[in-house]
Amino acid sequence: MGSSIDHLVVAAATLRQGRAWVERRLGAAMSDGGRHEAFGTHNALLALGPQAYLEVIAIDPDAPPPDRPRWFALDDPATRERLAAGPALIHWVARVEDLPDGMLDDGREVLALSRGENRWRVTVPPDGSLRLGGVAPSLIQWLTPPPPTRLAEQGVRLYTLQLTTPEPDSVRELVQGNGLSDQIVITAGTAPHLGALLSTPSGLVEL
Repeated sequence: MGSSIDHLVVAAATLRQGRAWVERRLGAAMSDGGRHEAFGTHNALLALGPQAYLEVIAIDPDAPPPDRPRWFALDDPATRERLAAGPALIHWVARVEDLPDGMLDDGREVLALSRGENRWRVTVPPDGSLRLGGVAPSLIQWLTPPPPTRLAEQGVRLYTLQLTTPEPDSVRELVQGNGLSDQIVITAGTAPHLGALLSTPSGLVEL
């Protein structure tokens, strides 16, 4: 299953806080995203070129509680405690050409979602957790043109995605087996951690 980096996920206690954090660090204006009714979240977006983007996501305080755990571990007490200290890059999503119906072998559900003119299918664990602490990607299949084809160009590009994990061999096998980009650097560490180096009009910036 060939794939590519689709987007980076920055989570925040509030969307306003996360958006300001990204805009201040990257010197680029984010675009309004929208609401995810199935998960009670909302987002803002930033193009990283014509094929990839960065998403800031947060719990939508005006949305009713969803009838399932929110994605990206946003209901996890440890995640909430982490985000109370500030926004963080917590996950990444890989784009694939096709996803099966139902459920993957690892137990993740394949959900069909839509918002406005966007339609996509994405993998989400039933409990909303992040696989391998967020280092292993979610998978997405776009049924309509992906967001960066409509986002304003800000001159920001992903340079490298750093994945630190106690299971480097497993992650390396996953990444190489899916034909993912050589922009990904995998290192061993005691705890899962994601870092991204981005080029901006003002130089390189690390998230």
